[in-house]
Amino acid sequence: MNTILKNKKKVDQQDLEIRVKDMYKKVALEPEVEYHFEMGRKLAERVHYPPSTLDIIPSQAIESFSGVGYYFDLAQLEKGEVVVELGSGSGMDAFFAATKVGKAGEVIGIDMTDEQLEKSSRLRDEFDFSQVIFRKSYIEELPVMSSSVDVVISNGVINLSSEKAKVFNEAARVLKAGGRLAISDIVTEIKLPENITCNATLWAACIGGAMQIDGYRQLIEDAGLEIVKVKENPYAFISDSAQGATKEFGIKSVSILAIKN
Repeated sequence: MNTILKNKKKVDQQDLEIRVKDMYKKVALEPEVEYHFEMGRKLAERVHYPPSTLDIIPSQAIESFSGVGYYFDLAQLEKGEVVVELGSGSGMDAFFAATKVGKAGEVIGIDMTDEQLEKSSRLRDEFDFSQVIFRKSYIEELPVMSSSVDVVISNGVINLSSEKAKVFNEAARVLKAGGRLAISDIVTEIKLPENITCNATLWAACIGGAMQIDGYRQLIEDAGLEIVKVKENPYAFISDSAQGATKEFGIKSVSILAIKN
């Protein structure tokens, strides 16, 4: 397969949005169901979230956690900083970030799924995370002022977007000079074939939208961000079909730190 050639076909964006929303509606409401991917506290601890911090985060947010890695060691959040999360889901990472920036800081979680936003907002109010704001929007169109954010974070979400260049351009737009992008996401070693990249169901399962790592890094750099660190995460899909794709195409989780110069 020629990995240089671009795919001629593209995933149906409307179908993709419907399937992603349906998938993550279920993640919010039915965390006990088995998906292609692992969820919950066991996963969080395996990818190196510190138990001491998880202990002070609402357990209902943790049960719906479906991230793919740990990047807070790269982000190095400080008290009083403003953080934007791309794809905040049920709120675990937003609440984690809130414990680092404190009451003087602010965390803005962006998500498009009503059920996730309802759950995260309810938990925020119930557990008094007053420095956290959740907003319904797309990660390609952030409702955030330019050059107003210290750190942009995201966990296993950017691969779900069919317009990744827009996502990184928006992240760069809202970041202050010297601001950080700290993310975990699914990438591949080999470019995926069209029968996978045009399958909206596989996109929603965090497989079909995974981009070849060199191209993924190039999009970040094209947005004006300098990559300073990349690390692989101890993450694995759990279904047989997903494991097969992982082996064939080198699908893996990485965490990336980039700086806006």
